Amino acid sequence: MITKGDKNQARLKRHLRVRKKIEGTTERPRLNIFRSAKHIYAQVIDDAKGVTLVSASTVEKESGIANGGNIEAAKQIGALIAQRAKEKGVEKVVFDRSGYLYHGRVQALADAAREAGLDF
Repeated sequence: MITKGDKNQARLKRHLRVRKKIEGTTERPRLNIFRSAKHIYAQVIDDAKGVTLVSASTVEKESGIANGGNIEAAKQIGALIAQRAKEKGVEKVVFDRSGYLYHGRVQALADAAREAGLDF
């Protein structure tokens, strides 16, 4: 039987394995996501400088999202992160799904970010 801790450990291993290959540059920063049971978080990170350029999450009061653990919230955060990135002059990003399956909330966030104008 796989426990929740084992499942997260496996995800972290996948995440680190992918991070060896994916790196955000100044021209094309990394769009990183993290999802918990209640919330979803997104950051656009310039790994060359080691700084977060923009971020968005369902925890923020400005997002106006009551329940952050569903697909609708992920869509709103995807659109919000794309809007904030475009305001900072970021058009192209590298997508880092952090070891999660490209399904459900992760896919909804990515699709919404693409529709809002981010290229990845």
